[in-house]
Amino acid sequence: MAGHSKWANIQHRKNAQDAKRGGLFTRLIREVTIAARSGPDPAANSRLRLAIDKALKANLTKDAIERAVKRGSGTGDSGSNIEEIRYEGYGPGGVAFMVDCMTDNRNRTASEVRHTFSKYGGNLGSDGSVSYLFERMGVIVYATPADDEKTMEFAIDAGAEDVVVNEDGAIEIITTPESFADVFSNLQRDLTADPIFAEVVERPTIYVKPSDEGLDTLEKMLDKLEGLDDVQSVHHNADLPELQENSG
Repeated sequence: MAGHSKWANIQHRKNAQDAKRGGLFTRLIREVTIAARSGPDPAANSRLRLAIDKALKANLTKDAIERAVKRGSGTGDSGSNIEEIRYEGYGPGGVAFMVDCMTDNRNRTASEVRHTFSKYGGNLGSDGSVSYLFERMGVIVYATPADDEKTMEFAIDAGAEDVVVNEDGAIEIITTPESFADVFSNLQRDLTADPIFAEVVERPTIYVKPSDEGLDTLEKMLDKLEGLDDVQSVHHNADLPELQENSG
């Protein structure tokens, strides 16, 4: 399956998740708050720069973003007890899952995630039990640019680790997690087109193809996990049918 299709699937699921849940702004504020703990200056804090950019694109107000930055950096109102937690485990059919959460109540979040795994025939594991099956990287995808050679040249100059032209003409730019923000900013400056996908992701090194019988259960588990208020993102290594989610 072409790389572009995988990222299109991921982006479509994210969009559907955001539309379905009313907590998009809450998740964005949490991201900004957590990122600001490493420093309130976006120019010196790439994670914060990305979090703010994502929040602005989702039409979160600048006032709300500023309050989140102050709260996270300790210069605003106190009481930011949000913590990051990752849960690892296996779902139906041996599909590996990593569930990233931001929460102010660890017990509540653990109970909800554990219940979801159990309900759909999965089980939680210990830290590191499935993370070795994923590779963290930045991925930026442009759909069939008019001048692919120019796009590739800009990507390399911007500091990309690798550039792949897929069969459908989409260009997939790979970065390290640390350089993603700078590469993305440089490409935004040099290219007029907007990417169809731009995220730091956990990319599976091995994919598991679910059975036809297990696919429905897997989809229900994904929807349930993504619908939990404390869940920020869900990573898995299921080889889902191409653009299956793209039905709306």
